[in-house]
This record gives sequence, structure tokens and C-alpha cells, in this order.
Amino acid sequence: MAGIARRCVISGKVQGVWFRAWTVQEATKLGLRGWVRNRADGSVEALLAGPAERVEAMIALCHEGPRAARVSSVTASDFSGEVPADFRQIDDA
Repeated sequence: MAGIARRCVISGKVQGVWFRAWTVQEATKLGLRGWVRNRADGSVEALLAGPAERVEAMIALCHEGPRAARVSSVTASDFSGEVPADFRQIDDA
């Protein structure tokens, strides 16, 4: 599948607010591949892969997150590793 992959770290009040489940739902709607997990520092990390415009749309959505979230920052960087065939929540880092 052609496209791009970005690793994103989302900071703020993003754990305990259904951010991971919301990310799975939204990324699946967009047809993206990848994963999302909590990080020990309180942030959420997501790997988003697919057509560039859809990946960028998901990154934009991550700036808002689900209703209870309070996102303070989203940093995205290129990713060149292995990407799963679907989008899933994985174990915390």
C-alpha cells in the first residue's frame, strides 16, 4: 500500500479519557493502519500509516482528541519500520 507513516506523541490530559479507543475508532474510519498505546510519561503514542491526506487528517484530529481529553501538543515524525495490516490498541510502553 502506498502512502506515508508517522509516529505521533500526544501530550496533555490524554490518559484515562478514552483516547486510545477513540484513536482506534477514528483511524479505522479513515482506513489507516498502525497502533496506539499509552506511554509511561502520561502521553499517548500512535503510529499512523496510509494515504498521506488521511494520515494528516488523523494527526489534525489528534490535536482535539475525544471530548474529555485536553491535548497540549502533538509531535509527528516520519516512521520507516514495520506497520501492522490493521489499526489496533497495543500494550502500554
